[in-house]
This record gives sequence, structure tokens and C-alpha cells, in this order.
Amino acid sequence: MIIDCHGHYTTTPPAVGEYRENQKAQVAKDPLFVGEKGSIHITDDEIRDSIVNNQLRLQQERGTDLTIFSPRASWMGHHVGNEHTSQFWTEHQNDLIRRVCDLFPENFVPVAQLPQSPGVDPAKSVSEIVRTVEEMGFIGINLNPDPSGGHWNGSSLADRSFYPIYEKMCEYDIPAMVHVSASCNDCFHTTGSHYLGADTTGFQQLMMSDVFKDFPDLKVIIPHGGGAVPYHWGRFRGLALDKGFDLEERVLNNIYFDTCVYHQRGIDLLLDIIPTKNILFASEMIGAVRGVDPETGHYFDDTKRYIDNNTVLTAEQKQDIFEHNTRRVFSRLKL
Repeated sequence: MIIDCHGHYTTTPPAVGEYRENQKAQVAKDPLFVGEKGSIHITDDEIRDSIVNNQLRLQQERGTDLTIFSPRASWMGHHVGNEHTSQFWTEHQNDLIRRVCDLFPENFVPVAQLPQSPGVDPAKSVSEIVRTVEEMGFIGINLNPDPSGGHWNGSSLADRSFYPIYEKMCEYDIPAMVHVSASCNDCFHTTGSHYLGADTTGFQQLMMSDVFKDFPDLKVIIPHGGGAVPYHWGRFRGLALDKGFDLEERVLNNIYFDTCVYHQRGIDLLLDIIPTKNILFASEMIGAVRGVDPETGHYFDDTKRYIDNNTVLTAEQKQDIFEHNTRRVFSRLKL
């Protein structure tokens, strides 16, 4: 089996966007607007059409079997509105992911968005972890290290305010993917710099902290190939040694990297630097880069090809990346 650990529902039916635009309009009038969850009317046929003609078609064309599926990352929009806005929006997004996975149980399994909001205690997100894992069968979460949307004025992932989330993750044995949402700071392009910068920043915050000492069983995925981390592995090793610890011992029992890297040489570097046991196959399809690479004639995000074409890994190592490592990290995955 080939499992893609990083997929988002980027092809939602129009009613989802209409609900969000209405929310935005209300909080623009009144930043303290509470409102209510309300409803989004979407038929099963609309969901089927949005998946069959998009993610499912590409799964079949590219030879993957299963996608670990979460709400559209750029739409999490934790910087929009207030904690009530985020709570209602998050619940709808997770409810929708559950419906997708119920309609296509052999192709998709659910991961949850959290209702984070700037200035709001991260512990308030724990209830949504409980709801989605205990009541809805979700197998992981996405954790935003910067709910401000590119201003980075909140707490570090090393801060003890995140500890209730880490405690619940360890209790349920679920991983978190460190994933920001859209940038509202013009200095940062959402997918080109904000995502990759956040990957690198999240790694740095965790490696310099006591989080993994306090939570030795915690599992964290740094997406998009780890941002700058593999390319600058020597820098991080040097920083670690300056602080008196060994980088590999500090992070490689807890941190994993996905393969959302969109060219062969980038994947080859990742596979060369990071131990195979710490790499999970992923494409983020359908996501940030959707076009065809004119140099190869293939889609940039057809990442299975890059693993297949690597000439260094053994067949067993490739299967670890495609399946076995992901099953180990997402221990609640039973398919």
C-alpha cells in the first residue's frame, strides 16, 4: 500500500466558501461577533463530484492508495475573526472531512483542523481534539505555530501553553503536523515563504526546547520536506552542539519529515540527509503547486515518481517511506 500522509480538501463545494465569506462579513462589522455554528447545506453527490474528479482521479493516475486528509490549510484562517468564529468554522471543516472519509472509506482517512485563534489559550483547542478523535475517529491533527497569519506574535511551540495539546496527543497516540494557514502579512507569500518558514521555525522552536524531554512519546511531522531543515542540517547540528546537545538524539525519536518536495534533486537531498525511518511519503495533492514541470513533462506534485526514481534507497526502504513509517506514526490508522 502507498499512503499519502498530507492531503487537503482544496476542492470543496461552493457552499463552504459562501459560509466563510458570510462569517468574514459579520466580523468585519463587529470584531466581537459571536453568531452560531449554523449549517452548510451540501449533498453527498456534491462531495462525491468534488472528490471523484479531483483527488480520487489523481490517486488512481499516480498509483497511490490512501490519503490522510485534512481541511484546506490556507482556509484554516485562524487570524480571521475571534475564537467563536474559529470554533464554528473548524467544526464545519472537520465535519466535512468526516463526510468525505465516510463516502470514500478505502481512499481517505481524517486529520483535524484545530480552532486556534490569536491570543487565545491553545488549551481551548483540546475539546476539538477530543471530539474528532473520540467521536469521529480522526487519527491526527494539524497544529498551527502562528495563528496570527504571518505576524508571529504568539507563543512558541516550546511554550507550556501548548502542553495540554501535547498531553492529549500522547494520551491518544496521535501525531501533529506543524502547518500554518494563509498569511495576512504582505511580507510573506503564503505557500512560497510562510509555509516553508514556519516549517523551519517550528523545528527550531522544538529542537531548542524541553518538549521532547517532557513528552518523549510525542510525534510531530514537519511538512514540505522540512522547509530549510534538511538543506541546513549542518547548521542545526552546529547550533545544537553549541548548546551542549546532539541534534539527532534530541529530535529523531519524535520529528518526521514528509516528501512534499517538488523536484528530484530536492527529494534526493532529503533522502540522503534524513534517516529513512523519519520520512513519510506525501504529496499535498491537490495543493500549492498544481502545474506541470516543463523540464520533466510531469506534475510537480507527483512525488511518488521521485521516490521511485531514487537510485540509492533499497526497495525495502522505499516501502518504509510509502507505508510502514506512516503506519507507525499514525498508529490509529487501521486500514
